[in-house]
Amino acid sequence: MNSVALVGRLTGDPEIKEVLDGTYRTIINLAISRDYKNPDGNYDTDFIRCILWNGIASATKDYCHKGDIVGVRGKLQSHTYENDNKEKRFVVEVLVDKITFLSSPTVNKA
Repeated sequence: MNSVALVGRLTGDPEIKEVLDGTYRTIINLAISRDYKNPDGNYDTDFIRCILWNGIASATKDYCHKGDIVGVRGKLQSHTYENDNKEKRFVVEVLVDKITFLSSPTVNKA
């Protein structure tokens, strides 16, 4: 089974792009604080890349902004690529099936 659910803050304003004729994609990054302190007494934060397509991509662009809290549900996907220095990089990201806007001011005013 491949399923993940996360709650975190957006690290930037969502931007939507048309990648194919009529297909839209938004990439967001979630900042998620760990629930325990590191040896220095601070909470570490993980930054998780999330991919959204079409309708949920548009809604996220319309209603969310940097700093908003969102919940996402989806599945993990991974891939590799070579950077400009020909170094191989491994990426794990969340392919989002559902997003819940938890703190967007636009949604909370209704």
